[in-house]
Amino acid sequence: MSYKSNSLKQLALQKFKKNFWGVFSFWFLVLVALISFFAYAIAPDDSRYANQMHLSIHSKKPGFTVTMLTIPSKFENEQNFLSGVFFGKKNTNTEIPISEYEITNEKLVYKEYASDALEGVEKTLNINVFPNKEINRFIESKTFYFGTDKYGRDLLSRVLVGARISFFIGFVAVFISLLLGVLMGSLAGYFGGKVDTVIMWLINVTWSIPTLLLVIAITLALGKGFWQVFIAVGLTMWVEVARVVRGQIISAKEMQYVIAARALGFGDLRIITKHILPNIMAPVIVISAANFAAAILIESGLSFLGIGAQPPMASWGAMIKDHYNYIILGKPYLALIPGLCIMSLVMAFMLIGNALRDALDVKS
Repeated sequence: MSYKSNSLKQLALQKFKKNFWGVFSFWFLVLVALISFFAYAIAPDDSRYANQMHLSIHSKKPGFTVTMLTIPSKFENEQNFLSGVFFGKKNTNTEIPISEYEITNEKLVYKEYASDALEGVEKTLNINVFPNKEINRFIESKTFYFGTDKYGRDLLSRVLVGARISFFIGFVAVFISLLLGVLMGSLAGYFGGKVDTVIMWLINVTWSIPTLLLVIAITLALGKGFWQVFIAVGLTMWVEVARVVRGQIISAKEMQYVIAARALGFGDLRIITKHILPNIMAPVIVISAANFAAAILIESGLSFLGIGAQPPMASWGAMIKDHYNYIILGKPYLALIPGLCIMSLVMAFMLIGNALRDALDVKS
């Protein structure tokens, strides 16, 4: 029996490896996972939530370059290395875009950057504010490869940091949906009778409420925030898993191996967890991949409506909300870039779900 099981697993793996789009989507998701985990380590703006604002250079096109003056703060940043890598740095320094500067008589004279052919304000700074008077170390050319948003923040950094929310909500929501869906579906399908009637009534009531409306209601009840959205999305997705598990268990509980397990005196819990569930997980895995994509879209919709991740937290949906009106103002990339990120991530989950369905199909 073990040899057969291993052979089926190897066969499914070989079929999956032959699916180009499935393998491509898998490695794409691995890349997004690494980017999400180490977003602050690779983002040009590694401040908390990539929230370094420069209003004088707002809404600039991709590839925009400006000279940036960094004025060091007198306050020490008491933050350990790991906290800065995984949660962003608490930036106490002040960054100022400048157009020109010169050093005269122990003074730094600079002119602030001003767009639209305006003249920037000229200011003077004592050279002693810089450690060891090393001014050149604090003046550098900075390129914004994706441009800047309407607040002058680096759009590339915001996209990289925003990937963390969109990616992790899939894991949390699918975990909650699997936990509830497998439990409720197993009870309904295995025991039947009144248990099945009550659980199916609950499933049908939940199913009849529009998903987005139910998520909004749960979010408002739990409060606006990061984890509240994760929980709300997960609590609305369990019904699909429960229906699939219930149907699979109803057909599987009359199989000979289940009847043999009952004859040997095994308890209901062991029969469900050790015998039935391992044999019906293939469709559950496929629907979980689809739920990943659905969770990302729901979170983006909630952020677009303003009840998802709250500012200044970076979220792809919130970025589209902030800049969708720029599409008709000649700067569509501000909304299209996060939109394309959502589309590519959702498509990757859908493609890997299709590949898993084909690989786990015993009839093919």
